Amino acid sequence: MHKDLWNSVLSQISRSIDANRFETWFRPLTLVDNADPTVMILSAPNNFIADFLDQHYKNTILSTAKQFKHNLKEVSFTVSERDLSDSPPAHPEKKPQPLPPVNHVNTSHPSAQLNKRFTLDSFVIGPNNQFARSAALAVAEAPGKTKFNPLLIYGGVGLGKTHLLQSIGNYALSNIPGIVVTYISSEEFYLNFIDAIAKNNTKSFTSVFRSSDVLLMDDIQFFSGKESTQEEFFHIFNTLHQNGKQIVLTSDLPPSSLRGLQDRLISRFQWGLSVDIQPPDLETRVAILKKRADEGNLDISLDILYYIAENVSSNIRELEGVVIRLLAYASITHSDISFDLVKTVLKDSVKKETKRVSINDIIEAVSEYYNIPVNNIRDKNRHKEVAFSRQVAMYISKSITSNSLKTIGLNFGGRDHSTVIYAVQQIEQLIKKDDSVSKDVNYIISSLK
Repeated sequence: MHKDLWNSVLSQISRSIDANRFETWFRPLTLVDNADPTVMILSAPNNFIADFLDQHYKNTILSTAKQFKHNLKEVSFTVSERDLSDSPPAHPEKKPQPLPPVNHVNTSHPSAQLNKRFTLDSFVIGPNNQFARSAALAVAEAPGKTKFNPLLIYGGVGLGKTHLLQSIGNYALSNIPGIVVTYISSEEFYLNFIDAIAKNNTKSFTSVFRSSDVLLMDDIQFFSGKESTQEEFFHIFNTLHQNGKQIVLTSDLPPSSLRGLQDRLISRFQWGLSVDIQPPDLETRVAILKKRADEGNLDISLDILYYIAENVSSNIRELEGVVIRLLAYASITHSDISFDLVKTVLKDSVKKETKRVSINDIIEAVSEYYNIPVNNIRDKNRHKEVAFSRQVAMYISKSITSNSLKTIGLNFGGRDHSTVIYAVQQIEQLIKKDDSVSKDVNYIISSLK
């Protein structure tokens, strides 16, 4: 009966949770026999999963389980005695190599040094990046021992991908004796690889990466079109993965949308977990500003922080740049941080900010362009022309606003995020194949801006 109950709960939850999240957080759980019929006890393989579920999904599990067991009042989590480290190795035929006696960051490349400022503690968490940060912590705590291998973090410019990437390396170095971490950008990898070919020492070059316990590589999309570099990285990837070493990558797009990369590389990027980072919402931007101001010993009132956050919404890098400029102004002029000073510092940024476009603006623009009533675009009208215009509106909403997939879907008749993803992918493909679609979309975006 217990097994049937939990299987029913899992089946119900799987319909409303992203497949990757379901496999990561819910699939490893088992139901523990319990004498109290009002309490459901679930066993997780480690403390991280148990804590994460307790904080984020406890109410979801409880409300779902109540549909099948009405007298249920509580859900609690425990950790199974068998730790992940006791699991059989993925490749038992390979004997693990002994770790070096001291921690080490590979320094064979000028970009190999990790920025000590990039830590998981200094990473400001919000709805836009919560899952990515949780995945990064899981990897940092047990590199190569989770299902997140490789872990690929993707998102736009200045949203914190490099921060998370280097945070993993810094955490592992601080907490795992003898671990070897290599950090490099894909551009630097490419340039050093070309140099190694010219000097006929590619074997020495690749040995740096093959000997790593954790390989951190930034901006993997830079490999696009570079066949020889992709070939070399493919073999490095295979060696590390087969030996149970951790690989973490960043990209501006999810693996399925990367162009100019070999199919076999794309396939391997999809072996593990891909997580995205979205632009921060207003509250998260304020939290980022406050944290950076505190780090710089800047006393800035909350209303000024909100003013800055409302006027700078493009990315985290721009927000941090504002704090740096304020710190410089205050230091040079020996003045307090006032609204006048903030407006002076922000004048260039505010001018560069484009008109804020709402999803409603986009729907109206698409409606006017294709001569289709707004209500038809919002509702569940399945007529071909209406469905196409709706997909265009969803694509533009994803492209030029910072709204989440869930928010976009809600604005189109309460559709879920998977419908939005499908719409975006359909229009992306059409734009590449059909110049007229590309021109239509660009014209609508230009009219909105």
